[in-house]
Amino acid sequence: MTAPSHAPHAHGPVAGVLLAAGLGTRMGGPKQLALLAGRPLVRHAAQALADAGHDTLLCAVPPGEVGDGIRAALRDLPFAFVVNPAPARGLGSSFRAAVGALPGGLAAVNFALADMPLLGAAQHAALIAAFRETGAPVVLAGYSAPGAEPVRAPPHLFRADLLAAVRDAPDADHGPRHLIREHAAQAVTLTFPAALLLDVDTPEALAQAQGLLQEP
Repeated sequence: MTAPSHAPHAHGPVAGVLLAAGLGTRMGGPKQLALLAGRPLVRHAAQALADAGHDTLLCAVPPGEVGDGIRAALRDLPFAFVVNPAPARGLGSSFRAAVGALPGGLAAVNFALADMPLLGAAQHAALIAAFRETGAPVVLAGYSAPGAEPVRAPPHLFRADLLAAVRDAPDADHGPRHLIREHAAQAVTLTFPAALLLDVDTPEALAQAQGLLQEP
């Protein structure tokens, strides 16, 4: 952990945001609703966020039937929803839509992807705890096998004073990497097992996730 920062509100509300507006082009269809262990793929990531201790939850969805299907899949979880009207513009457009729909008064926001079903509530809770302890501007996840260099990937937690920069980032098929670079010296990175990094972008990855979830 880094030393505590000057941020005065590290113990304020932390939002969990699920970015679920992707087009699923490599899957051949709306991967958010593909069944994994008997539940829609999006439900796994949403449940992890819901169980992690966030103070408020928001899900960015695409317009139309897929968005309606995601709402139905999460109907018993305490998510608010925002429609990303232009998901073809890349992941950055979902960040932008989410930031525009978040309530005021937040201390930080934890952004997660809908296609990482092996990531659990414990990992999200660890990011929140690291932010509470340090007030760091960015809390990142890294994934690695023992002794290997971690691969950095979502979820990413951003302190609230960075949200305007997240919102104003240009269109891209990734998150606000410029903020991560700018605040690298003050960032906190937590390392998680490499297996949790699996993102479901193809039918083969879906089958791999199915096998991993069935392991004892």
